[in-house]
Amino acid sequence: MKVKKNKYWSGRVTRDSNALDLEEGIFTWKNPRRIALSLKMSAEMSMRRKAKPFQSAMSMLNFYINRAGKNLNPKQKIILNKAKEELRKAFNKERET
Repeated sequence: MKVKKNKYWSGRVTRDSNALDLEEGIFTWKNPRRIALSLKMSAEMSMRRKAKPFQSAMSMLNFYINRAGKNLNPKQKIILNKAKEELRKAFNKERET
């Protein structure tokens, strides 16, 4: 009988993303600015991403928030949503309304 190594594909994506090399534990950090700057650095350094750096970084952050869903600690969700704002600031992007 073959045993699956990973139960959920989404966890594998955040660990083994082919587009961005993320720092370990990035989505568990408590500092939204630190999260945003790390995502920015990873996106800018990547030669494997398919989109522009801002879009790649924001997509990875949104992917993690959406995939974690109800299992995401509410306090951490607030931190990650603040990281979105910090990411916009880091890339000098205005929030679209």
